[in-house]
Amino acid sequence: MEKDIEKPKGNERRVKRAVRVLWISFILLLVTFITLIICIDNGMVGYMPSLAELENPQSAISSDVYAADGTLLGRYYVLDRSNSKFSDISPNVINALLATEDNRFYEHAGIDPIATLRVIFRLGRAGGGSTISQQLAKNLFPRTSHSFLTLPFMKLKEWVLAVKLERNLTKNEIITMYLNTVPFGDNVYGIRNASMTFFYKTPDKVSIDESATLIGMLKGNTIFNPRSHPKKSRERRNVVLEQMYKYNYITQPQMDSLKAGDTHLDYHRIDYHDGLAPYFRQIVEQQVKQICKDIKRPDGTNYDIYKDGLKIWTTIDVRMQRYAEEAVQEHLSEWQKTFLGQSGYRDGSIWSKSNIISILNSTIKSCDRYQGYKSLDINEAKAMLLMKTPIKMRVFAWNKTHYKDTVMSPIDSIKYMKVFLQAAVISMDPFTGEVKAWVGGIDHTFFQFDHANVNTKRQVGSTIKPILYSFAIDNGFSPCGNVSTAAQDFPNMTHPYDADYDHSKWDVEVPMKRALALSINNAALYVLKQVGIDAFVDFAHKCGITSRMDKYPSVALGVSDISLYEMLGAYSMFPSGGMNTQPYFLSRIEDKNGMLIKNFAPEQKEIINPNTAFKMIKMMRGVVNFGTGARLRFKYKIENDVAGKTGTTSNQADAWFIGYCPQLITGVWVGCDDREFRFRSENLGQGAASALPIWAMYMKRVYADKKLGIEQSRTFKQPKGFDDCDSTDVYSSEPKGKTPPPPIIDEGAAGAITPDSQ
Repeated sequence: MEKDIEKPKGNERRVKRAVRVLWISFILLLVTFITLIICIDNGMVGYMPSLAELENPQSAISSDVYAADGTLLGRYYVLDRSNSKFSDISPNVINALLATEDNRFYEHAGIDPIATLRVIFRLGRAGGGSTISQQLAKNLFPRTSHSFLTLPFMKLKEWVLAVKLERNLTKNEIITMYLNTVPFGDNVYGIRNASMTFFYKTPDKVSIDESATLIGMLKGNTIFNPRSHPKKSRERRNVVLEQMYKYNYITQPQMDSLKAGDTHLDYHRIDYHDGLAPYFRQIVEQQVKQICKDIKRPDGTNYDIYKDGLKIWTTIDVRMQRYAEEAVQEHLSEWQKTFLGQSGYRDGSIWSKSNIISILNSTIKSCDRYQGYKSLDINEAKAMLLMKTPIKMRVFAWNKTHYKDTVMSPIDSIKYMKVFLQAAVISMDPFTGEVKAWVGGIDHTFFQFDHANVNTKRQVGSTIKPILYSFAIDNGFSPCGNVSTAAQDFPNMTHPYDADYDHSKWDVEVPMKRALALSINNAALYVLKQVGIDAFVDFAHKCGITSRMDKYPSVALGVSDISLYEMLGAYSMFPSGGMNTQPYFLSRIEDKNGMLIKNFAPEQKEIINPNTAFKMIKMMRGVVNFGTGARLRFKYKIENDVAGKTGTTSNQADAWFIGYCPQLITGVWVGCDDREFRFRSENLGQGAASALPIWAMYMKRVYADKKLGIEQSRTFKQPKGFDDCDSTDVYSSEPKGKTPPPPIIDEGAAGAITPDSQ
């Protein structure tokens, strides 16, 4: 009997012991948990952001580049993200987000215990338990690589971060920060970029169904992308609308009506190739990256164009940029047909020439597709066989879309693309140096090489002659003084040099102004001989030409490779009264808060005196009135006060025209990427035929737009005390006032002067 009474006491002791163990275990776990939280909070278990970092997270923000009038031209980014204020976001977006992601957002303190328990007891089948604050913590400070064992620690860290965010930021600040950092489709980050990209609206103007579409993407920004997966996006949008109805953000009639309708996109993705001025955006990117190496943030580190949300202001005029791009398309879309209509191109026989074969083989072996085959250890014979195999592809075409889908072999596509004429256009204010338009090629998607870049150099042909003549005039020569057109010899050179570039066609003396207008090569050599080769090259460099100019007689005929950018800077001294103004296109750079971090100003210096500058204007008027650029008057009916110079290089590989009016100077270059592809006839390949039309088409658009303020009635201003030798007409010995003879020639292209068919 006694033994039976003792048994319960033993059981009671065991129960008490078990309870004690449980309490001790619970307390130990609680202490461990609290200790772990404290360690996490203090950064003892992995990195923990400071309070300052939480209040001002350094998330990567895209930098924006603007035209002079504030038009957004493009962005530079690792992640395409920009910030909005809470007041800039439509309540529709906020409501859709709360209904879908965290309906108790304004009730909890960063962790929602109800949602957390729901995840535990229903094994996640009823949705996730992460609050908006937790998701923001994960967005701002993403998880690093983790395993099954470290995942709980990552989750605890996000809880701690969420609570710290709640303690240091308002609810509206948290929800705004979340919408500014969350990823949407097409690698777009932030609600502003998303609403602008998919609906071309600022986020304060998006409707209920548009908001539901955007928030719906957050569950899977690829699969629910309305551009690429419209059906799945619509289904997800409807789920969001149902959630909004469930939590009383919309009524049932609203939900039913919106679910039955379509959400129409207005897609405006600003990417690397599309949009206005892609070649210009490319050079701005390169320039600002270089500048960022020399300017520091307040913390002493360098600014990053891809992450720091810089605001880059440029001098580009949106309308003038558009007019320049339109002029290139208008002329070259038709001129390309003429180019391909030549013998050799028409029948394909040009590809049998040894020099062309060499270019083709080099291009084949350097192209990405061939290199890809080689990386797979495919031998050369097999790789070349694959390069000859027709496949589906998209190539450039002069049509509305600028592309066509076709079937051709990779080698044939290389041949096809090689023979497209390219163009470069820069237009600038000659007094300030502000670049107003910049075109570097015909289509940035297919041809990324920028021909307007200062590092892109081509032979300049006769466009070098005004610089030579201005140097001579500034040193005492007269535009009315006679110069020889006979063959010239340079016996004092290391290798004696005899030059007869005009084949002794003229062999007479003519006024210097006529020699420039008719671009007589032997006359330029004569002037060079008088002023000295070394002195002329030094003068050209003083004008801002930094390219190498070999000191041979042919330097007077433009054999040097010089960029359009440099030539435009050198020519600025003519309309500006002798002041050389170098082109510039960046006006200022601001940080993400709008604080100025760098300002830019024009570089100016006097090169020639005002009298010389005006004499050159008069001489270069002659080029377009009666000389090699006369089709500007006769064909394109440009009647206002303009001056300029054509240029053509050996074998018509490069065509130039640089012209100016009292308020604007514009240069145009036309040619193929490879100099071996060119016009066979100088009548077609000369600057007056290939480049000048783009200048004329551009300027006619500029003059027609009265808001630009480029006035047709404006004339060049003669300086006070101007000493004019011009008592007779420039082109004949007849007295002034008589009609001069029509132009019969175009410029000598380092070889011959040929009839010009106006």
